[in-house]
Amino acid sequence: MSLSKFFNNKGKVFFSLLISFILSQNVMANSEVAATKLPAQATKLSTEPARRLIDQSNPYKLIRGAAEQTFKRFASEQQAIRANPNLLKDIVREELMPYINHQYAAFKVIGKHLKKTTDAERRAFVPVFREYLVSSYAQVFTLYDNQPVEFFPEKSFAGKRIVAVNTRIIMSGRANINVAFKVRLNKKTKQWQAFDMVAEGISLLDSKQVELSGLIRQKGLPYVTELLKRKSTKDIVFKSRAAKGGTTVKKAQQG
Repeated sequence: MSLSKFFNNKGKVFFSLLISFILSQNVMANSEVAATKLPAQATKLSTEPARRLIDQSNPYKLIRGAAEQTFKRFASEQQAIRANPNLLKDIVREELMPYINHQYAAFKVIGKHLKKTTDAERRAFVPVFREYLVSSYAQVFTLYDNQPVEFFPEKSFAGKRIVAVNTRIIMSGRANINVAFKVRLNKKTKQWQAFDMVAEGISLLDSKQVELSGLIRQKGLPYVTELLKRKSTKDIVFKSRAAKGGTTVKKAQQG
């Protein structure tokens, strides 16, 4: 399946739904719930209160904690969010973005064009790309409908710089979605940060690179920077959930 086709269908919705989930924040509470649908001692997302500070020394705790903290706040502020959906941007900025290596992600998206850009162009692009991610994640949060998430068991990450944390989104009446969150170790701080999500084998960063590469080549990075700046200022809008024919939620507005 092509990247564009995947993201125009179920992958786009849940891929980004889980990037919000990944690319995130607080350590999970100590208790774990045994999962029945995953191999070898996989665990479900805990419903116990999460601690306020996330353990970034462990990539698995980073992802678990991020998911729990983000969705907990999202649920607790539902009434205010419904009145002002743009509050989702604040939640993403405060609860998610501190744990995302947005500069690394931005440079990955620029990809092969990186050496053709100037330092000034890159410095202008990185914060705009960060806000573009904020807006994109916030819009996707409007799709969250309490879908349970299961985690595969931890594996040794000793000596590794990049780790994939494997999870599964349990979809009622539809095929489950396998999602791997990619996190990277900062050698200086010894802390892990998320930078990509791979849903059903499709990388979010790869898809963004495909989407923007042609524009960067033809019109330059400053043009793409201004384009993403405009996109990131769009208001967050709740889309109505389709009920006809057992359809799932409608696609989120593209960032």
